[in-house]
Amino acid sequence: MLPPNDTNYLTERSVNHSIAMESNMTCVVFPDFPLPVGFDRARSDLLLRVSAGYPDVPPDMWWFAPPIQRTDGKSIPATEVIETYLGRQWQRWSRHLPPGQWRSGIDGLESFLTLVRRELERSVPESTQ
Repeated sequence: MLPPNDTNYLTERSVNHSIAMESNMTCVVFPDFPLPVGFDRARSDLLLRVSAGYPDVPPDMWWFAPPIQRTDGKSIPATEVIETYLGRQWQRWSRHLPPGQWRSGIDGLESFLTLVRRELERSVPESTQ
């Protein structure tokens, strides 16, 4: 369901994950994904949904369950929507890659997870960084 480079990355790094298919999308769940200081919890499950065109088509958005919030109570833009996938409710992080950022044949789950981590770090209060 995933390209060999993604499977190798997940296996070689012993990344805890599960894979399921839903609505023609490959769903990769990373249980207890570590969050930076500044959120209301240390870990949350992370969901990535990749289309049938992946890896030529980049992943778009990601989801957390349970939802995460900043410890200072300020809202995080474009995270207000709750959607149901795999029989669970997920907080959608609506983030989209600009044209040309995704490099087909080079980028994969490893680079996308790096992008998720960077966005999480940008979303916490500056005093906690």
